[in-house]
Amino acid sequence: MQNSASRLSRNIINAHMKNKILTKDDLFIKKDLSFAFYDKNGKKILGNLNDKIEFLRKFYKDKDGFIFIDKNTLGHLGVHYVVVKEHSFFNKIEKSKKEIFFVFFILYSIITLIGYKLAKLFIKPIQNERIKLNNFVKDSTHELNTPITALLMCAGAPNPSSEKNLQRIVVSAKRVSEIYKDLTYLFLRDKEEIKNEITRLDLAINEQLDYFMILAKKKKITIASQLEEVSFPIEKESFVRIINNLISNGIKYNKIGGKIEIFLNKKSLTIKDNGIGVEEKKLQDIFKRFYRGTKTGGGFGIGLDIVLNLCNKYNIKINATSKINEGTTFILNLHDNYT
Repeated sequence: MQNSASRLSRNIINAHMKNKILTKDDLFIKKDLSFAFYDKNGKKILGNLNDKIEFLRKFYKDKDGFIFIDKNTLGHLGVHYVVVKEHSFFNKIEKSKKEIFFVFFILYSIITLIGYKLAKLFIKPIQNERIKLNNFVKDSTHELNTPITALLMCAGAPNPSSEKNLQRIVVSAKRVSEIYKDLTYLFLRDKEEIKNEITRLDLAINEQLDYFMILAKKKKITIASQLEEVSFPIEKESFVRIINNLISNGIKYNKIGGKIEIFLNKKSLTIKDNGIGVEEKKLQDIFKRFYRGTKTGGGFGIGLDIVLNLCNKYNIKINATSKINEGTTFILNLHDNYT
């Protein structure tokens, strides 16, 4: 602005001294500037600037630009003031504001989207666990309701001491006991210590088979066993919990008239059924807590989680194989620990 004003002043002085007329080239100024010449009374002589000028100031800012006043003409050609006004600064500020707002909006949108995706990603496991927990509460209520209802029906029957009712009472009471033990172990297992105890696995299995034969009979399921005499360093209660959950699953997820086979030797324990089976892609998830591959047969998804935890505790390797509609086989490797 100062350079432009100085050039105009020089051209005015030069034209006056050489007694020539100002040309268009003498009045050339940048397109983003406006100018005007004023006499000593502040009256406009020439120019495209129409603002009210404060001649006592040399440089100042008005509402839409900056104004520079040059007084070096000293009255040559009647010009006492050369005034130059700059317009582009405010336009650049407005343009910059729009660009900053646009960039901020884009960055804010990206950050919001990333935040939403991350929040969704972080919250998803919590939501899944909440859903599993809700399902667990519903399923456990249903699981407890079935044997309790059977107990109440038998107790209120005309002849509660009949053989059939007594059998139902035994089965229902046993089921409530098993659910209680599983739930107790589920919430207290981290506090349990490994006990040094040798258990006759074949005898423990035979004791539980009497109970499971009654359950299997309802679905016309055959349970066959080939058990060698095996002693193993495991607490009896823990082994019973493993056996009960595996055989119970074999009954729950079996078909009418199905079969369960149990093989025990010093190297391994195998429990095989010919039930509905599990999809191969879901097989790796069956040991997860609260996981249920199907709603068929009841249960609430903690049995195999307990089995895996106990096997890990007693250094027993467990392997599961399955085929849809052909059945499932669990093999517990005892080779490293049997006595």
